[in-house]
Amino acid sequence: MQQAQFHILADTTSLADARLACLLATQAYRAGQTVFILARDESQAHWLDETLWQQDPDSFVPHALQEEAGAQQAPVEIGHQPPRRPRNLLINLQPEAPAFAGRFPQVIDFVPAEESLKQLARERYKQYRAAGFTLEMVQPG
Repeated sequence: MQQAQFHILADTTSLADARLACLLATQAYRAGQTVFILARDESQAHWLDETLWQQDPDSFVPHALQEEAGAQQAPVEIGHQPPRRPRNLLINLQPEAPAFAGRFPQVIDFVPAEESLKQLARERYKQYRAAGFTLEMVQPG
């Protein structure tokens, strides 16, 4: 059964979801999962890439940008276009639920603190539910 997990963000900064996405990707990698992080745009994809590179050496996560050679072999792939190969986990940072989300057994999404963005998260929640995902809300902390 497919699962979608929504993380409620208490932090109102614009990078709160992206920072948490890096942490969750690191945890998933350590648990043996393959991950696709769907960035809002190319700029955010590069920011995520750089953030993962800047982690402590003990926390290194093998990853690649979608357009890089060998990206499909990396355990964590970052892009803003649909992935080319199956992965265990989709971390969605886009304002809409991606049409290809059903190809993933697990999806992580975010509920921002800002009201207009929260409404978009409610729409994504409804889309995942309509697609048959089991839904879970995760509180900060």
